[in-house]
Amino acid sequence: MQYRKFGKTGVSLSVLGFGAMRLPKDEDEAVQLMQRSFELGVNYLDTAVIYGESERICGKALKGWRDKVYVSTKNPLWGDEYKEEGWWERFEGSLQRLDIDCIDFYQVIHGLSWDTYTGYLQERGGMDLIRKAKEQGMINYVCISCHDTPENMIKLIDTGEFAGLTIQYNLLDRVNEEVIAYAHEKGVGIIIMGPVGGGRLAGPGLKLKDTIPGGVKTSAELALRFVISNPGVTSAISGMSEMSQLLENVEVCSREESLSADEKIAIEAALEENKKLMELYCTGCKYCMPCPNNVNIPANFRYMNNHKVWGLTENAKKGYDSLSNPENVEWGNKASDCTECGDCEPKCPQNIKIMEQLKEVAAALGS
Repeated sequence: MQYRKFGKTGVSLSVLGFGAMRLPKDEDEAVQLMQRSFELGVNYLDTAVIYGESERICGKALKGWRDKVYVSTKNPLWGDEYKEEGWWERFEGSLQRLDIDCIDFYQVIHGLSWDTYTGYLQERGGMDLIRKAKEQGMINYVCISCHDTPENMIKLIDTGEFAGLTIQYNLLDRVNEEVIAYAHEKGVGIIIMGPVGGGRLAGPGLKLKDTIPGGVKTSAELALRFVISNPGVTSAISGMSEMSQLLENVEVCSREESLSADEKIAIEAALEENKKLMELYCTGCKYCMPCPNNVNIPANFRYMNNHKVWGLTENAKKGYDSLSNPENVEWGNKASDCTECGDCEPKCPQNIKIMEQLKEVAAALGS
């Protein structure tokens, strides 16, 4: 297992972290899987209050391993988000469920934004609670998980309040590369969530895996190797639910060199070519919206990109089908619901023939 320093903390973390959001349903199996990862050198365990029974099960897995494993969990903001007792109650609840007396890397707000930082943590005294917990030896390092814009993430780094960030980064989503480089420069540790795109890059069909010299065994291998090849990344957390996934990931993260110079060049060239192909369908600017018939045009085209450009057809079809689900945050009509009213095309700065391409989406991804 390879290890890297986490920012200025001096702590060495395994390049592979165990993400405990998708544990096996069988509790004993989940504990065995985590403890096997510890045996193989994984020393970073990430969980959260909102991951169901995850914290409690992680607490069981930590028995006998506490002095060798660094623990991360997250405090969510709920209805009592601006009340001291609510934050503190959830914090102490995490300690109890994990059955530990100190959290090593505490993500003080689950999904912190710049607005939440300036509002809750600064103006309403939230940082006072965090400092109190740290002074009492209940937190070792104050960190955040974040889904905000890159610009706001950089502002959060510049506050100097946080030892590290947990952010999203993978082959399909590289928007945070500037943030990773900036954090590295400033001595702030970076943990990556979603290195395999929430499972999207783990399935068959990813065309990129055939572009590098010698190829790779699986799409997941390539996705993980790409993320950890970034020198600003300390660790990538993977939500492993099977022993085969663990063993594959440990093998990848035990290499001294995740990607060779030639492999990096080949991947960058393929990514640049894919970017050009994607823009033939859509850049995601959303100028075409709103659609009078509630067709979610950007989402339809993004799923088409996953199919046509990346080769992730199975994932693309599932995503396309999910558009009709009101619980989906991207809920909206499918391409097949387009009435060809023509309202969208004059708004498109790329002059995309939207109506024609929506027909292609419906034909390719529809059941």
